[in-house]
Amino acid sequence: MAAGVRRLGSFLTEDLVELLGVLDQTPAPRGRERLAATALAQWCGERWPAITWTVQPYGAEGANLVAYAGPGPLLYSHLDTSLDGDGISDPLVTGRDDPVGPLRIVDGTAEGFGLGVARAPAAAAVAAFAAAGRGTLLLAGGGTHRRGGRGEGVRAFLADAPEIPSAIVAKGGPRGLLWEEPGAAYLQVRVTGTSGAALAPDSATPPGGVLRHAGVVLDAVDKWRERYLASRAPVGQVGAQVGVGALRAGWPDKPDLLPAELLLDLYVVTVPGERPSRLATELTACLHALLAATPLAGCGCAVEVEWLHGAQATEARAPVVRAAQDAWEGVFGEPPAPITGWTGSTDGVVLREHGIDTVRVGPQSVRSSSDPRRDVVDLAELERYRELYTALLAGDHHPHQRPPRARHDHEHHH
Repeated sequence: MAAGVRRLGSFLTEDLVELLGVLDQTPAPRGRERLAATALAQWCGERWPAITWTVQPYGAEGANLVAYAGPGPLLYSHLDTSLDGDGISDPLVTGRDDPVGPLRIVDGTAEGFGLGVARAPAAAAVAAFAAAGRGTLLLAGGGTHRRGGRGEGVRAFLADAPEIPSAIVAKGGPRGLLWEEPGAAYLQVRVTGTSGAALAPDSATPPGGVLRHAGVVLDAVDKWRERYLASRAPVGQVGAQVGVGALRAGWPDKPDLLPAELLLDLYVVTVPGERPSRLATELTACLHALLAATPLAGCGCAVEVEWLHGAQATEARAPVVRAAQDAWEGVFGEPPAPITGWTGSTDGVVLREHGIDTVRVGPQSVRSSSDPRRDVVDLAELERYRELYTALLAGDHHPHQRPPRARHDHEHHH
């Protein structure tokens, strides 16, 4: 048993800690999860040989881990992490290129990379599925947001899946239940002037180049953000939000040239009823009006929208939601607290798009005080979520599910 586990006694199974270790050992960048899925399938096949653990490939290097145990709901989590964990792209966000270090189990907590977004709830989901022996387990690839795709793993699964009566999304989030999730979009703002030379600042339009006035654009976007949030009140459990995540201009190898274009990338969280065209029109109009009185007045300004998904909701009276409320009270001893203004979404929106009633619930985490790239999860609390998932899988509140179709094109681990 891992160090730091024994003192927890019955609150934590060794399986749960070992699952965290397996997930920690192999990076699972979005769209490149196959090695991690294979390693986890092999471990699970050795630990629970009565269950068939299937690696379902998609794309060039993507993969899901799937397992069936007869009729029942789908228990979903995902394999990929928000950061790739391979030390290549991560420094662009974290500002650090030193190794993040392995999983640590100490004083009743787990500390490591990627625990908060999915690895901790994924481990609890796998352990719960093995204990319940019912329903379907999906650890999907492509579960985090990124440009150029949305929900590839869960869509690959649904394209060849048996009928799914209902679903539980196991992912870190608020301390409560979510049956509604917001929409999301990426917006790109492109401000265009003319290029020039740093030795002659007036050779560019505007003088000094567009990059010189990046703060003006950022202030204008922030003003639009204020207006956007003021005009999109929370709806049910979900709310709106905007963040600027990337700023690009110029050629780092040759900063003696003044670039002609400035690009800003935004992440926008949407409430029900939002439209891509409305986002683009409102932001474009706001920028044109606000930049008209600045040195950027003569520059072009355009907005492109990459729509990820709209907001989706399950009825609060749906059987899976009522069952989750009952299971929560049974595990935690009190009803789940109300949630409003939540701004995070998962592949639960894709499941709902396919007509599957879905509830989301998962453990909380905090950032490590020594390394903000690492998350800290309370192991006793994680065990309670495993109990919650087990109860939901074992319940009788789900309508009959037809047996899964035979699968012949995937790799199996026994």
